[in-house]
Amino acid sequence: MADWYTFATIALFFLGIQRFLYKVSAERRCNSAWTSFSFMGTVAFLSTVLFFALGETVQNIGFLLFIALANSLTFFIATMSNMEALKHIPAGVAYPVIRLNAAIVVVFSIFYFGDNLSAYQGVGVFLAMSAVVILARDTAGKDESVGNTKLGFLFIGIAILAGALSSISSKFAALYANKMAFMAVSYTFATLFSFASRKKAQSADANTHHRDALLIGFFMGLINLAGFYCYLKALTTGPLSIVTSITAMHFVIAVILSTVIYNEKLNRWRITGIFLTIVSILLLRM
Repeated sequence: MADWYTFATIALFFLGIQRFLYKVSAERRCNSAWTSFSFMGTVAFLSTVLFFALGETVQNIGFLLFIALANSLTFFIATMSNMEALKHIPAGVAYPVIRLNAAIVVVFSIFYFGDNLSAYQGVGVFLAMSAVVILARDTAGKDESVGNTKLGFLFIGIAILAGALSSISSKFAALYANKMAFMAVSYTFATLFSFASRKKAQSADANTHHRDALLIGFFMGLINLAGFYCYLKALTTGPLSIVTSITAMHFVIAVILSTVIYNEKLNRWRITGIFLTIVSILLLRM
């Protein structure tokens, strides 16, 4: 039987491919809410079908509803902010910075779950903050930015905080709730949030034909179903700080795909920032 590290590694690859599809959605100027609606609706439907097909049961419905609502709201905000940020900030900058929410998760794990912060992890947090400064300075004032840089970094900040809260709520769900039921309820809530915000997310230059958004979201949902389930399986027995740190590296896959397919530039400062980010995440595991 696969251990938590194996599940975390599998989740890393699936979530990396899913994260790249955020870039595809942004490049096609899709309405983020419609992409999110299709993505989350796909996961909600399939996980519900699997829950009943496998004959699973729920022990504490009240807790399930609470933790699913908390997770869906924060995950929805993180997803929307991520896709909006990519309309203004290159993927080579946005992806690694957003994944620094692992630092917040590690700090929470230390205080709540009693994880001990080693000297390596302390250095990792410092390098993480250094990477943010380097990547932010590199993008500021440059023409190769794809939009409003300040607005892009505002969305990144929101995505970091919301993503950290989503990871923390996932840990509690993995420990105390039925995983498939949690996914079904959480993604159902998130689907409703996406549908409700579909008009507000329609920017002036957004694609008014939603076929691309729905199709991209569908494939995101298929990939996320496998990736997020593996993430929850890893969280069941693995430490929150370590599992999250491993899966946080999935942005590397997205950046590589963005560089190859969309020819985004990786200058020396971005390479340095990405390198520091990777090193910081690795140190956070030690």
